[in-house]
Amino acid sequence: MTPSSSPEFDNSYAELPERFYSKQAPTSVANPDLIRINTKLAKQLNISPEWLTSPEGIATMAGNHVPAGAQSLAAVYAGHQFGGWNPQLGDGRAVLLGELMARDGIRYDWQLKGSGRTPYSRGGDGKSPLGPVIREYILCEAMAALNIPTTRALGAVTTGEMVFRDQGLPGAVFSRVAQSHIRVGTMQFFAARRDTEALQILSDYLIARHFPAAAQTSKPVLSMLNAIIDRQAKLIAQWQSVGFIHGVMNTDNMLLCGETIDYGPCAFMESFDPATVFSSIDHNGRYAYGNQPAIAHWNLMQLAQALLPILDPSPEADENTAVAIAQAAIDGFQNLFLVAYQDIIKDKLGVSSFTADDDSLYQDLLILMKKERADFTLCFRRLSELANEGACINTSIREIFEFSDAFTPWLQQWRQRLSDDPQTAEQRQAQMFKANPVFIPRNHLVQEAITAAERNGDFSFFNQLVEVLAKPHDLDPQKLRYAMPAKSNEQVLQTFCGT
Repeated sequence: MTPSSSPEFDNSYAELPERFYSKQAPTSVANPDLIRINTKLAKQLNISPEWLTSPEGIATMAGNHVPAGAQSLAAVYAGHQFGGWNPQLGDGRAVLLGELMARDGIRYDWQLKGSGRTPYSRGGDGKSPLGPVIREYILCEAMAALNIPTTRALGAVTTGEMVFRDQGLPGAVFSRVAQSHIRVGTMQFFAARRDTEALQILSDYLIARHFPAAAQTSKPVLSMLNAIIDRQAKLIAQWQSVGFIHGVMNTDNMLLCGETIDYGPCAFMESFDPATVFSSIDHNGRYAYGNQPAIAHWNLMQLAQALLPILDPSPEADENTAVAIAQAAIDGFQNLFLVAYQDIIKDKLGVSSFTADDDSLYQDLLILMKKERADFTLCFRRLSELANEGACINTSIREIFEFSDAFTPWLQQWRQRLSDDPQTAEQRQAQMFKANPVFIPRNHLVQEAITAAERNGDFSFFNQLVEVLAKPHDLDPQKLRYAMPAKSNEQVLQTFCGT
């Protein structure tokens, strides 16, 4: 590709039957202007950064230009939202431009979010205010830096237009990249319509795109379901390990490829409390931090139910057989989650293997953290510093976080546990620093970036924050402010969907 050429699209989803989507061009905007592009991701996707920042590239990100080869569409799906069934949802403010083959040989979607109305807009304008675009860019790239599977930010542009919610706000469009945008709710949409043919077509597509090994088994759809359960168990374990609260774990927000999607009302927990909720619409705490594993399990049960008609291809199979094998698959989630979670916690605590006693040690720490209102991220980071007290650490977080006296007995138990572990202190500390970030996208910092952008068109703090969060484990003494919890007058206790 020459620097001036547009990317080469390959649109496999557009080849599916038309009941899977609506052909939809993005809505053009008045005066697009670049906020930021993700140069590293662009190169991975074989997109020239020079083209992406050119007038044509900016016009593409804004929805004013659809490159040759792209086939823009809005996908249809359904979903359970806060437990209530909605039989038809869909991309109400997003269009899929098309797919790109990346350097790693994987196919990726390029979607424009905030690009105007579609047939699934449900009365809204389909546009996005600037704030949610800034939030999603920061959060998804922070998750990627933490090595948590996630949709990605390719770029963002302002539109030169105002978007009206409770007040007029500057508009923006977000370029989101995902391995695919197929959701639990996509399967539910066709299952609710008893469209067995569509379920099979979609499953065959998913297997070919994400789970090719399943095609070699006697029950490919069951193998696919098991692989999806495994990916989700590992994903939720990673969320829990960094204090991430999704905020809107509806079935239409669970991607079958296993990536985190939808960064509307999400947040990272500061003071540890399993009941923590930030989402302004989660009035009953359904999606609280401590409930996330159980909700993921529930969502996967809805997926298994949707797949029942095609789960077992054996001629002698009946509904009872399908229910039994689906139940067995779903019953495996809890153990898969625990194994994945304990493997991460082992690294966070600095031990080489996880035992039943380590579970008690960890639970005791969480109880103390809740009682003392200790910062989840800084607690584990400070623990990492104490893992090799003979080492010379150039920079410590001690000036912004230290364990209170209430932790002294627990720290003694922890040190005793480490003395019985075969790792050296150097190995242990390296393991813990890798597992315990110092920088997370704290609510007040994200809000500071949003406020500067909305009020003054100033993206300098946004850019600084993105750069800091790109190296979450590397403590720079000049950047300690980015690690500090919110002061009482800075706290952001509610986050919003942005729709």
